Amino acid sequence: MSRRTNQDLKEAYLRWLEPQLRDDHGNPGDTYWGLINFMFDKAFEAIMPMDENRMADGLDLRLEFTREQNLQPKTLDSIGPCSFLEVLIGLSRRVAFNAGGDAPGWAWQLLGNLEMQRLTDPFTRPKQRKAQEVMDAVISRTYMPDGMGSFFPLAWAEDDMTQIELWYQMSAYVGELHPEH
Repeated sequence: MSRRTNQDLKEAYLRWLEPQLRDDHGNPGDTYWGLINFMFDKAFEAIMPMDENRMADGLDLRLEFTREQNLQPKTLDSIGPCSFLEVLIGLSRRVAFNAGGDAPGWAWQLLGNLEMQRLTDPFTRPKQRKAQEVMDAVISRTYMPDGMGSFFPLAWAEDDMTQIELWYQMSAYVGELHPEH
């Protein structure tokens, strides 16, 4: 296989990630390439120690991509730290495993929970500002105690979601959606 530049690898990887964030009900003409790039360029930082596990889930996507593309496992190490996009997609896979359904549909739901599904192309400055505010709130945990403004808003939060690791936020969210779980 010929050597690729970091930019070529990043684009190939993002093209691979793109279908993992699917909108089944929106306008088929809407694209999200600007938002996808923007979310990928935003490094995710774990404030809660166990949230590092969610970052590991995101980085596992890189390993999956390199295996499918017959690349060396460390090929994507140079494209930066775990991104907001990778954490979102990693979480969608965990939600799908725990709640059923498919991961791309859950990724779209999580994007909708963040109210970012309206940030279609062209990805203008106001849309960039909105996306930046949302991602900063999620990472710094400045969203509402009930999870409003996060991946996992709850109708009946028993705990302050800003103080709970993402795994338990997800579990509470799935519990509200599917009490039988």
